[in-house]
Amino acid sequence: MNFDFNFNWRVIWDNYDILLEGALLTLEISAISLLLSLPIGLIFGFGRISKNKVILFLSSAYIEIMRGVPLLVLLMWIYLGLGRMFDVGSFWGSIISLALFEGAFLAEIFRAGVQGVPKGQLEAARSAGMSQFQAMRYIILPQAIRRILPPVASQFIILIKDTSLVSTIAGVDLTLKAKNLVSSTFLPMEIWTAVATLYFIITFSLSLLIRFMEKRMLKNE
Repeated sequence: MNFDFNFNWRVIWDNYDILLEGALLTLEISAISLLLSLPIGLIFGFGRISKNKVILFLSSAYIEIMRGVPLLVLLMWIYLGLGRMFDVGSFWGSIISLALFEGAFLAEIFRAGVQGVPKGQLEAARSAGMSQFQAMRYIILPQAIRRILPPVASQFIILIKDTSLVSTIAGVDLTLKAKNLVSSTFLPMEIWTAVATLYFIITFSLSLLIRFMEKRMLKNE
């Protein structure tokens, strides 16, 4: 076997600005997608525990479909389908797809968080004269939020890695920037090593932040 291969790591330094720009675009797409997926997850999460059979059915159908369809297929469908009807470009096509996809997973996280609060809390609030809305807002949700923050933060890390698929519909992110650099430099190992390092730095930093949040929450309990 021939292992005579000369790496040219200088290409990373020569193109660090392009790679950093790609990393910032990845964070931008991830952040906007997360902000949009939070209300989606909240709505369908409450729909999953609704006593209304129609709302329950629609919420369950959305969650199961989104969780059962691969993200790559959803990206293609949104970009090629809705993109032609409503002139959705690759940037917003990527964000809409990611928001819908992640919203289904967040819905289950929200549902589990709300149902994790003992039912006696709601009954006590209602017996004290609170309405269903007031009990949910002042008693149930504050406790549920403390339970769901760590898994929501973990889902954000997964979302960041999922953005690597948006390059398949020409979504400009770190992965697409890397593909373009590989095409122009013919140095795939060096470029993809730099990309892997950037993804690791981002996700590992967020993991440390999540651990810090969990420790603070445990101290406050």
